[in-house]
Amino acid sequence: MGVLAVDVGNSHTVLGIVDDGEVHGYWQVRTDQRRTSDEWAVLLRGLIGDELAGVEGVVVCATVPAVLAEWRTMLHRHFASIPSVILEPGVRTGLPIQVDNPREVGTDRIANALAASVRYGGPAIVVDFGGTATTFDVVAASGAYVGGIIAPGIEVAAEALSRAGAQLRRVEIAKPRGVLGKNTVEAVQAGLVYGVAAQVDGLVARLITELGAEPDVVTVISTGYLADVARELCTSFTAHVPHLGLQGLELIFRRNSG
Repeated sequence: MGVLAVDVGNSHTVLGIVDDGEVHGYWQVRTDQRRTSDEWAVLLRGLIGDELAGVEGVVVCATVPAVLAEWRTMLHRHFASIPSVILEPGVRTGLPIQVDNPREVGTDRIANALAASVRYGGPAIVVDFGGTATTFDVVAASGAYVGGIIAPGIEVAAEALSRAGAQLRRVEIAKPRGVLGKNTVEAVQAGLVYGVAAQVDGLVARLITELGAEPDVVTVISTGYLADVARELCTSFTAHVPHLGLQGLELIFRRNSG
């Protein structure tokens, strides 16, 4: 049946049933810190239905401590019979983490890096287009996680513009007709979409230089629920894996169960 993998992000929570790297079911909901463990249980049953009874286990990573606490309670209270793994310090990943403080690295970034390392080897760069942040995570040729970059996400940038600009309103995050905006909406969209594309290409090039690697040997992977907004405008990517983090979570579950 597969493993239910759950990635709780600041703005969205994504869930998928993953079996041997293949995602057979996928759901996305807003992350709401006010939602209780019982409400999460109702939502989970409503989304997945009878399939939930057949999953091999549940694996969770979260960047929102309050939501993670509710998930712990929910799994204990409502799904105690289903094996579960929560990705946190002390959980086996098999991924060497070579940074100043490994405990500071977001668990979602570890899942991305692990999946990239297993699937492609190193060197590799994962660019995850989230709403709150666009993250860049680097796997060295040795297969170790060696650091990355955290930049403001497209949704955060759009919200900041609408709040700070007296005559600017929130616009749909979409590719405009061209980079040269002919009206205010298109001008903002161009800044958001083409801006993040230029940012990605520029930062990836700098990361490759810092790695000391030849560009043609580095796998650059796009992922994240906003990847389709800008990835085709970028020149850096060699692969697109929509659910890379969920695949990494499945690997972590299997390395910590049984």
